[in-house]
Amino acid sequence: MQAQRHRTLSERIASAGLRVHCALIFLFLVAPILAIVPLSFNSGSFFSYPMDGFSLRWYAKAFGSHDWQLAFANSIGIGAVATLIATCLGTLAALGLSRQVFPFRAIVMPLLISPMIIPIVVVAAGFYLIFSPLGLVNSYAGVVLAHAALGTPFVVITVTASLLSFDQSLLRAASGLGARPWTAFRRVTLPLITPAVATGAVFAFATSFDEVIVILFIGGPEQRTVPRQMWSGIRDQIDPSILAVATVLIVFATLLFTAMNWLRGRAAAASRT
Repeated sequence: MQAQRHRTLSERIASAGLRVHCALIFLFLVAPILAIVPLSFNSGSFFSYPMDGFSLRWYAKAFGSHDWQLAFANSIGIGAVATLIATCLGTLAALGLSRQVFPFRAIVMPLLISPMIIPIVVVAAGFYLIFSPLGLVNSYAGVVLAHAALGTPFVVITVTASLLSFDQSLLRAASGLGARPWTAFRRVTLPLITPAVATGAVFAFATSFDEVIVILFIGGPEQRTVPRQMWSGIRDQIDPSILAVATVLIVFATLLFTAMNWLRGRAAAASRT
């Protein structure tokens, strides 16, 4: 009885220590981000505490500025088109890689996910060298294609992971019932991998929306996105409206993270059934 009580006390101490440890790690990771949010409501013009007062002036300036409006429109438009391309290409690639017989899989897979591994500066320089002779530099088409290439690996990884746990007997049953390959894919495979496809699409959109290095290499003034506008605001002049935009992006990233967790839950439930 005494040994059981001692073990229970030790477990409680260990559990409390683990919670404190996790809380400290969480604070270490999140504190720099949360420090931005109050400053976005500062009535003063400096990035410092204590705050001069509460004001929404920087939000009004950010959303009332033509440059910021163009940046948001570009980020959403470029991100949407790049995500559509990345999702289609990544899903098709994952379908091929998940086949039992696929030659050179060990070589093709690292090549497909190389944009995630190679330093982004090297990737951006490569895009510039390839796109410049083709006339795609300083164009929406070039930025969209580059962002699609950066987002495709995320779709490949998520969809491939879902297909590896896919029950192939379902396709054989559909084929036995007379379904053609396209019909079997549309009615059997696609509904089961949709959560994984959607998760990859969210990752691809977040990658495009957050990207700044590639846009500096191949984007022009008309293709200015939110990250590039923030970069210009920090480099040229210290504008507190950047903090207002950063706060909006934090909320946006939180919503994306929530959506990804929900989609992962859907994918896990689909794989169990």
